[in-house]
Amino acid sequence: MDLDHARWRTSTRSGGGECVEVAFVPGRTAVRDSKNPCGGTLLLPESAWRSLLSSPGR
Repeated sequence: MDLDHARWRTSTRSGGGECVEVAFVPGRTAVRDSKNPCGGTLLLPESAWRSLLSSPGR
């Protein structure tokens, strides 16, 4: 998936140098480390992203 034009935003739960960025693209949520934006990117199905956000202890 081409993420060159994705609109990345830093998670509101990031802090202390442990920053995570997310971008919402059709049918997926992309997640990457803001300190290494050229590194790997996780592409999660929308259902997996919702499940992650609703999990206890997040």
